[in-house]
Amino acid sequence: MKNSGRTGFFWHERCFWHDPGSIGVFSGPGEFLQPQPASESPESKRRLKNLLEVSGLIEELEVRKAPSASREDLARFHTGRYLDELEEGDTTRGGDAGECAPYTPGSLAAARQSAGLAIAAVEAVASGELANAYALCRPPGHHAEADRGRGFCLLGNVPVAVMRARAKGLAQRVAILDWDVHHGNGQQAAFYDDPDVLTVSIHQAGNYPLDSGDFDELGEGAGYGTNLNLPLPPGSGIGAYRYAMQELVLPAIGGFAPDLIVVASGYDACAKDPLGKMMLNSAAFAAMTQQLKALAERISGGKLVMIHEGGYSEGYVPLCGHAVVQTLSGSRTEVPDPQNDEIAAWAYQSLQPHQRALIDGWCDEWRRIALK
Repeated sequence: MKNSGRTGFFWHERCFWHDPGSIGVFSGPGEFLQPQPASESPESKRRLKNLLEVSGLIEELEVRKAPSASREDLARFHTGRYLDELEEGDTTRGGDAGECAPYTPGSLAAARQSAGLAIAAVEAVASGELANAYALCRPPGHHAEADRGRGFCLLGNVPVAVMRARAKGLAQRVAILDWDVHHGNGQQAAFYDDPDVLTVSIHQAGNYPLDSGDFDELGEGAGYGTNLNLPLPPGSGIGAYRYAMQELVLPAIGGFAPDLIVVASGYDACAKDPLGKMMLNSAAFAAMTQQLKALAERISGGKLVMIHEGGYSEGYVPLCGHAVVQTLSGSRTEVPDPQNDEIAAWAYQSLQPHQRALIDGWCDEWRRIALK
């Protein structure tokens, strides 16, 4: 099917109704922890959708809703026991879905809706119905594992969507890039032994989860060499990300030659995020999107899907997200970022010697792996 040339934008109000409770930046309440709104709140996502409306960019997009993910869809990735526990907790008490993944009754409906948006976006692009797409998912999904939730994530939006698309024969080889500031452990675990799915995560080293995200996690069995982690040092900025993308991320994806590229698009590597220590501005996210869009047009018929993940600066996430959607759609509808140039001028934004040495070492090792 010839694609429409249009960019899809998938969203649903139900996703904003997920309530993780008042735990702030902590995993639970405490005697000396004054209650505050949870870090993973609807505001950054709602404000992104609102900004698209106010700027007029949303009028240039193919705006769609989507059905919730079915139990069958979820079971391709998640265990039946975990889904049963989620369903029971959702109707009774809520709780923690695993590790730092709090939820309250009603959250499961939002999580299933979130996964449904990811499914619909991936299938519309994989089938050629849309040129590319952005799914405004919430709760996020890239930390969720088969048998538990983690890091604000209840269901694995990207694994669920990719597994369904492959089961339906809409995609065979898929590359997943996660540029959230936290390691994309969920995608890694889902496809660790799968030779037909390349998982790439560029993230802040040693942030979350603490037990995953090292470069030497390369996959196993038939999937060895199809998992790539780039744990950048805290304080990495525009120069380090640009160099990592040019020297390793884009060549790795290009060499894999997928027929679909999916991005776990978190914005917590931005300079304003309270849960990350990186220094990107909105223009950096736009530049990475443009690079991936060009790569997709060259190797996968332009098939590129962005799935919204983390990002906890209510004021700055909308500017970053708008820049990504604008770039993805090729629109001229621009929203000025009043701090873009200031952030770019910060000290240490250029590629630092220790960052170059680290990335160069990864490049050398990845080339040796590719030759095996």
